[in-house]
Amino acid sequence: MFVGSLLAALAHNPAASAEDGPASGDYIWNEMQAEKLQALRAKGDALRGEISFEVCQGCHRTGALGRPDGSYPRLAGQHDTVLIKQMTDVRAGRRHNPRMLPFADKHVIGPQDIADIATFLKALPVPANNGRGPGTDLEQGRKLYEKDCAVCHGDRGEGDGNKFYPRVSGQHFKYLLREMIDIRDGVRLNANPKMMRVVKPYGERDMAAVADYMSRFPLP
Repeated sequence: MFVGSLLAALAHNPAASAEDGPASGDYIWNEMQAEKLQALRAKGDALRGEISFEVCQGCHRTGALGRPDGSYPRLAGQHDTVLIKQMTDVRAGRRHNPRMLPFADKHVIGPQDIADIATFLKALPVPANNGRGPGTDLEQGRKLYEKDCAVCHGDRGEGDGNKFYPRVSGQHFKYLLREMIDIRDGVRLNANPKMMRVVKPYGERDMAAVADYMSRFPLP
């Protein structure tokens, strides 16, 4: 009952077409386009990033801690490379996020600003008070995570910045669940095809179990 109602609450109908993403024949995951390369090569400044991030706090909250209801992710402590990838993907239309786009538009911030914000966010502390699931199926979540997810996201959800794999430890349960659903269903246009194949056979119970397990990783 919990999982079914939660999945219904998280469902949405984005305007972007999944045919523009992994389903299209010419899709290249994490394609190194000009703006992304510029931001990755720039030397980020945390102080400038803190100033630039002030406008983002309205949604992502003070300390970049997001919201436990999953509407906005935690960004604190995330790999700078992952943050740069996601911000540039939103700007390029490869990740559909109409609420964020006006604040991250190319007329508002540039590649250097993106690098600054990512540097600031990466250094932020991550308190252990993130939103978690019901805790009723953690053993199933552990088995699936160790079998399918740890190879990329790490044994403790630490991710891999060099490979653009996000840190999932400390992230909100409902956000993790929503993104997994969107990736499985082909809704998230910048999804890694490798992960799409992994989660494609997952049912509702599997999705919730893995997301709940990930949300409980101890923080470094």
